[in-house]
Amino acid sequence: MILFLQNIARFILVLLVQVFVLNNIRFSGFINPYIYILFILLLPTRFPRSLSLILGFITGLIIDSFTNTPGIHAFATVLLAYLRNPVIKAFTSIEEGVNPVPGFYGFGVGPFIKYVVTLVLLHHTAFFFLEVFSFMNAGQTVLRILMNSFVTITLIIGLQSLKSGKT
Repeated sequence: MILFLQNIARFILVLLVQVFVLNNIRFSGFINPYIYILFILLLPTRFPRSLSLILGFITGLIIDSFTNTPGIHAFATVLLAYLRNPVIKAFTSIEEGVNPVPGFYGFGVGPFIKYVVTLVLLHHTAFFFLEVFSFMNAGQTVLRILMNSFVTITLIIGLQSLKSGKT
């Protein structure tokens, strides 16, 4: 029950920060961190995939409604939710019957950083290539992916490092 309430609070907090703070900040004209994906990244390891896909769609749709991007965030977040389990299996060795929450304490520092970097890069690649819907300026798009990913990853790891204990 506590984990359920923590996830609801995380969902609301991350969406409010994204919509009302981070969407109004543009570093260097085109860097905008997307920490709303933290909600999907920090779902428990054995969370049902179908439910994470639904939550990813709802999360992306809410962000789309505030940023006036027709389905781009929804697609990228559903892709993130879909690829989450294979990435967890690739970077961690979780014992049967254990359901850790992804983080420094649940995965270890190295596996968690690999997990976050991989999924953020995949999310941002899908998002930015859908946003421009062209390979015409691929160099500029790749630069945006890398810069936005760096800022997002730094914020996520920084927020995670502030978290103390095993909760």
